[in-house]
Amino acid sequence: MSHALIVIDVQNDFCPGGALAVADGDAIVPGINGLMADAEAVVLTQDWHPAGHSSFASSHPGADPFSMIEMPYGPQVLWPDHCIQGSPGAAFHPDLAVEAGQMVVRKGFRPGIDSYSAFFENDKTTPTGLDGYLKTRGIDAVTLVGLATDFCVQFSALDAARLGFATTVRMDLCRAIDLDGSLAAARSAMAAAGVTLSEG
Repeated sequence: MSHALIVIDVQNDFCPGGALAVADGDAIVPGINGLMADAEAVVLTQDWHPAGHSSFASSHPGADPFSMIEMPYGPQVLWPDHCIQGSPGAAFHPDLAVEAGQMVVRKGFRPGIDSYSAFFENDKTTPTGLDGYLKTRGIDAVTLVGLATDFCVQFSALDAARLGFATTVRMDLCRAIDLDGSLAAARSAMAAAGVTLSEG
């Protein structure tokens, strides 16, 4: 099998001190760097929102961060403003070995739709182009690491499995938001989809 490592959203805003910090999010960086050194292909994803994005609670007067609303494409968590294009928060963590990345997939740049998965926007039909990139390179197996386990990592893993990739999530190199039991739900959903959950 030809294999790619997909590093999900290891950005300042998702690390301690960031606008949407994931507890212990920076602790996974050294381990990810170690994996990148041995990977045949490395893809980095980057949340890349315009200011005033529709998934921001601040774009919906009276709405609280982490509340839910219904969007044309389905239910959507409203987030604190984060990963705004060109901001320090949207930058990769300074210790991440970004030079090892062969491709950067930016997602969430369309103002009216959020994008958790590295493969599709949240409408589950608008592609990022990653599927075609991997397949034209002859890659049939992917390992996912990064932030956050229960949102962008989970959605990416489910899509990878659905698209026919042999898919592994290194749970030890991910960290979760765990919003109302979302981590346990993500574990169950990934396992049910045939994703291998590995602790290293």
